[in-house]
Amino acid sequence: MLAKTDWAHLIPHQDAMSLLDAVLSWDDTRIHAISESHTLAEHPLRGASGLHAVHLAEYGAQAMAVHGALLARSRGVEHARPGRLVSLRDIALAVEYVDPSQGRLDVHAESLYADDAGAQYAFRVEQGGRVLASGRAAVIHPLS
Repeated sequence: MLAKTDWAHLIPHQDAMSLLDAVLSWDDTRIHAISESHTLAEHPLRGASGLHAVHLAEYGAQAMAVHGALLARSRGVEHARPGRLVSLRDIALAVEYVDPSQGRLDVHAESLYADDAGAQYAFRVEQGGRVLASGRAAVIHPLS
């Protein structure tokens, strides 16, 4: 397991917008992270009715960022190139709002394609073994 202190400085998401708590496992193509941030009353994406499930795509995107940063670090690069989320596809939401009483979120992302210009990942966010949200996301790495 990698604590947040091991990788948080490698990604652009900081302070309250850094939504993941730890990385349970990762390899060249996959990452499994966990989060309890959905339970916070001051969650930056929470609305009056709670955390809408559409925001779970941000959890998937952050898992992608952490995975890319960990891969870069494994190749000796301490500062991964910033990416821009440019596409979300095939998003499926099983709930409207995330129920904080149902436990932690398990965030999985799998690299489908990656090169110096960008990457595409499939992601899913689970809670208690139930898939709450899934889809694909693409990121590009701007030249400057």
